[in-house]
Amino acid sequence: METVTFEQVVSRGCGLDVHKETVVATIDGEGIERTTREFGTFTRSLTELKDWLVENKITHVAMESTGVYWKPVYNILEPTGITVWIVNARHVKNVPGHKTDKKDSRWLCKLLLAGLLKPSYIPPREQRELRDLTRYRKKLIRDVASNKNRIIRILEDCNVKLSSVLSDTSGITATKLIDRLCEGKQVTIEDIDEVYHGKIGATKEELWEACNGNITDHHIYLLGTIRSNNRHIESLIEELNQKIRQMLSPYENVLELLKEIPGLSHKTVEDLIAEIGLDMEVFPSEKHLASWVGVSPGNNESAGKKKAVEPPTETNKPKQRW
Repeated sequence: METVTFEQVVSRGCGLDVHKETVVATIDGEGIERTTREFGTFTRSLTELKDWLVENKITHVAMESTGVYWKPVYNILEPTGITVWIVNARHVKNVPGHKTDKKDSRWLCKLLLAGLLKPSYIPPREQRELRDLTRYRKKLIRDVASNKNRIIRILEDCNVKLSSVLSDTSGITATKLIDRLCEGKQVTIEDIDEVYHGKIGATKEELWEACNGNITDHHIYLLGTIRSNNRHIESLIEELNQKIRQMLSPYENVLELLKEIPGLSHKTVEDLIAEIGLDMEVFPSEKHLASWVGVSPGNNESAGKKKAVEPPTETNKPKQRW
């Protein structure tokens, strides 16, 4: 069978097939013999991989974005000055039925040398660290919201209908009434007088009726535990807020400019900077940015017919490389 050859664009390259416990590396290029070696994923083994690549004067490295397993390899190779490309696994699939770890690494190396790979955007380390903080904060905020929904379900279970008469069951009025219930005491009309204000849509009598349920020690324990957990999470969120503000303090002028855009709060601006960064030169146009974020419609045409494209959701939206 005739061998297909490609014009060489990269002088010396390496293809890495990365797994949880092993990394298979193939080097090839001008002045070196094609060689394939296998390394472990402990730091010592990855350091040996780095030294081997530097010794052979490798200029470019390509590896698939496999889960989180590529990140330790990237962190070891990043300071060396070697150009490290993280490529989409769907773009470099080998022929089915002929896949092995060694063949995959050789195939990656061959595509790299021929200039047929397209690297994914990997933000600088400072932005990656900021993104870790903002994404964790987002998760904690969701946990707080989930706990508030649990509190509403427990109140409904004991027939306390605060959610029917108050728009916010985590506000000051509801909090004081729930505090009273968690103390094992009945809410009286005098308690209602202390917390009632004109913005409440329900009457005092309706609010009092809503607080009279069948609350047991079990309900009191659950409410106390969930609310204690929420207070702890909220303290963690505040610590994250301070850390994020500290990291973004050199760019306060940029934050102020972005907050002038209608609908962008301080937190939204922080999340925006963490996700896309401040250097827009990495995106050739606004269309590339929209595509990278996953809000650009794709094409799915076959036999002259265009098929409907399913809109991105939490489960099927395109995954960013970091």
